[in-house]
Amino acid sequence: MEQLVTIELFGHPFTFKAETDAAQAKEVADFLVQEVSRAEDQLSSKSTNITKRIILILAALNIANQYFELRQKHNDLLQNISERSTNLIGKLEPLCNPTRDAV
Repeated sequence: MEQLVTIELFGHPFTFKAETDAAQAKEVADFLVQEVSRAEDQLSSKSTNITKRIILILAALNIANQYFELRQKHNDLLQNISERSTNLIGKLEPLCNPTRDAV
């Protein structure tokens, strides 16, 4: 069921349809608003000639950077789990399949 979600950017409301989970869509939209606000704060001390486009581009770059960092951490975690699982299996196999020579 479609639901409408509204956020405010640069003093203007923006409404969009959330196709599935409206609560998650609102959380994502609020995150975007926070990132835009953060980018605006980062740039406000740098120059007085900052456009909305520049703020949005910086916010997008910040979000993309966070995404890439999380993706790398996720890949590192999967690699660590794989290595640890292989190590544990190697230690458990002899216990589960004892050889007859050991008797």
